[in-house]
Amino acid sequence: MGSTGNAGTVTAEQLAERVGELVRIPSVNPLQAGPKSGDDGERSVSAWLADQADALGADVTVDDILDGRANVYASFEGQTKETLTIDVHLDTVGVEHMTDDPFDGRIENDRVYGRGAVDTKATLAIVLSLMEELRNEGKRPVPTINLVGTISEEMGGLIGASGYRDWLLDRGMTIDQMVVAEPTMCAPVHGHKGGIGLELMVHGHAAHSSKPHLGQNAISGAARIVMALDAEQQRLEQLEPPTAVGNGSVTVNEIEGGLARNIIPDWCSLYAGRRLAPGEVPEEVLAQLSTVITEASAPLSVDIEVVNGEGSAAFYQDPDGPLVQQLAAMAGTSPDVATYGTNALRYSEVAKEIVVFGPGSIDQAHQAVEWIEIEQLALSADIYRRWFRG
Repeated sequence: MGSTGNAGTVTAEQLAERVGELVRIPSVNPLQAGPKSGDDGERSVSAWLADQADALGADVTVDDILDGRANVYASFEGQTKETLTIDVHLDTVGVEHMTDDPFDGRIENDRVYGRGAVDTKATLAIVLSLMEELRNEGKRPVPTINLVGTISEEMGGLIGASGYRDWLLDRGMTIDQMVVAEPTMCAPVHGHKGGIGLELMVHGHAAHSSKPHLGQNAISGAARIVMALDAEQQRLEQLEPPTAVGNGSVTVNEIEGGLARNIIPDWCSLYAGRRLAPGEVPEEVLAQLSTVITEASAPLSVDIEVVNGEGSAAFYQDPDGPLVQQLAAMAGTSPDVATYGTNALRYSEVAKEIVVFGPGSIDQAHQAVEWIEIEQLALSADIYRRWFRG
């Protein structure tokens, strides 16, 4: 990372260059890897972050989470006992559908282009740049800054965030204030839905298609499940939303089955996603949904497996809470809620106040062309600068 040298305050152009530098380090989630991305995952960017943070004087921990894919925890000692933890996920979505060079990090039209530019390497570049800015002045931040780089946010069950949560719990540590970095146009997001993913396998009995009465059609059983879950979705839509996050929802997103065109299918698999509204308890929702599915599939049996081993309650904070209001005031924006999910789902046990916050728009994330406006980088950097300097 280039130094700000004696130039003082890091400029918007320098921030853009550093975002471009990070974009040029591919870190596609292995579950979405392809020929364009390679299969290195977050390994290179984790090593880069550890080296950069160490060079800036941070206390660095590299936490190997899975198959050499590591979280990085960098703590920059502050002047007070106050702490601020910033979680930035290191993985990006896939790039095989991108229509330009996904890793060129080019700067044009007052934007930085490339995979991860907005989701969410921008915040990583900003925090490190501001730490370097302070170091060049011979200063420390007022609060201790814990910069946390986590793996596997885009797919894989948020195992990076779970790993950091468990790391804190093992040490009896908690967080006063936490920012989960995502593109929110610098509006503090105080809530979004949780979720449960269900893999379903309907079991039938094969027979010749000319004699269907001798078989049990697993696809027919699956069709009944789809209809039952559609009815459940209609029920959820009629509920009074408890918060601005809205109601829970359920959709069937994948289906596969059958052996041949002349055989009654003896199996059919489905994937159903259930989004949880604030106040819904994952275990209770799972039990209720399992009853709906089992009754619909009868007389056929169905196996129900929760994807990634656990569901997630919704993330929700009081929009009038101190952290949310503090960020809204500094950014000149209003508290908001999100439709997507984030690492915030894993931190309720260890963080007193959590907000999802960052530069750029989620509308540019995951696109065939990804970009972030330099103006958003400058706004976010100004907010963090004032925060770090007290």
